[in-house]
Amino acid sequence: MSNKKKIKTFSSFLNNPFDFTLLITILVLLGIGLVIVLSASSPSALAESGNSYSYFSKQLIFGILGIFAMFFISKIDYRFYQKFYKVSWWISIILLAIVLVIGREVNGAKRWIFITKTLSIQPSEMVKFLMIVFYAGILVKNRDQLKLYGKGLIKHMLFLAPIIGLLLLEPHLSSSMVIIGIVSIMMIMAGCKFKHFLFTGLGVGIPGLAVLIAIEPYRLKRFITFLDPFKDIKNNGWQVVQSLYAIGSGGLFGVGLGESRQKYLYIPEPHNDFVFSILAEEIGFIGCVVVLVLFAIFIWRGVLIAIKAPDMFGSLLAIGITSLVAIQVIINVAVVTSSMPATGMPLPFFSYGGTALFILLCEMGVLLNISRAGVKS
Repeated sequence: MSNKKKIKTFSSFLNNPFDFTLLITILVLLGIGLVIVLSASSPSALAESGNSYSYFSKQLIFGILGIFAMFFISKIDYRFYQKFYKVSWWISIILLAIVLVIGREVNGAKRWIFITKTLSIQPSEMVKFLMIVFYAGILVKNRDQLKLYGKGLIKHMLFLAPIIGLLLLEPHLSSSMVIIGIVSIMMIMAGCKFKHFLFTGLGVGIPGLAVLIAIEPYRLKRFITFLDPFKDIKNNGWQVVQSLYAIGSGGLFGVGLGESRQKYLYIPEPHNDFVFSILAEEIGFIGCVVVLVLFAIFIWRGVLIAIKAPDMFGSLLAIGITSLVAIQVIINVAVVTSSMPATGMPLPFFSYGGTALFILLCEMGVLLNISRAGVKS
């Protein structure tokens, strides 16, 4: 009797079923992602270590650990995180400051903290979720002020200033864009007026982005290259052009799983940000449509979970996690198809990165827990 009471006190929906459609979608995306990482990474892995499976084996281990973590976290009452929403902001600041101090510079950016020679973590991946928790909490607390411009949009956006500033010092513009996008969606869903975001975006956001591009030579080169990548095919346009070749070679049904030619050191690190190009080459347009439909199903279920959540905090938490995946998918696909300037944006469930995959699956556990709460028991 006491045990039953204890469980009920911890979570009244602990034993409710979670969203089975969402779970299957997550597992299918993860499964396809692991297969594509195996195929895309094998030439690079063989050239670097003599073992074609070195990247895949690490991704598989973190994927399995992530699945266990996802199921465990799906039983933790999501309302538990609301108690620590203020702490999540300070943890974000500390993590981003630490990476600037002890992080290792890779390809001109200091974004990783190396735990061992081969194992590293990217604090910005954790900060994305921490910002979702923080804004879900503070928007609930200040819900009566959100329709005001000063106390609503401006006041709450100012909390992002030090976060974005530290990210730009790494530099990590893509993560900054994702976090700003997530927070904007959460604030609009919470009750901020869309016209306030429109005016601020046109007056501050777009000019600010233009300045950030102009002051950094490599960003300016990327933007100029985006306008016509074939003009600079041997330098800055190389990766995008090879990506387009891969996508074009795939045709309707693809050249066959494992048969990509562009992964043989034409596309640099094809298992990372440009993994969608290899997917398109090997399983073709039909395969790409299937993957994008799976992401669309994920977004649909995520929005549905947000709508059915029993409180505002759960709703904002769900829409934040869903937006995190949606924004990264949109930007990644846009980059590899040369629909926007190149930026380092991983494709969720697909791009290589063990700790990033593990964190993503933990976030899926939170989303599954919110889906439990939406079930009427």
